[in-house]
Amino acid sequence: MLYVKLEWKEAKMVAYEFYLRDNGEKDFLIGILPERRRDFRRINEDSILKWGRMVLGNRGDNQNIYFVKVKLD
Repeated sequence: MLYVKLEWKEAKMVAYEFYLRDNGEKDFLIGILPERRRDFRRINEDSILKWGRMVLGNRGDNQNIYFVKVKLD
């Protein structure tokens, strides 16, 4: 599983793009989650990946999910 280092700096909006890597090493965008939590102490890699696993459900291998943090102005 790939993880992205989280850096919390001032941004107007933060979102996470979730991807699923299949066995052929191809990546598919499965969803985008805007960050709405104001308490950054509650945000960690596990809490972010939990959402991606909930979206995918039983349709795939949850171990091949990763995210990319994006900052929107």
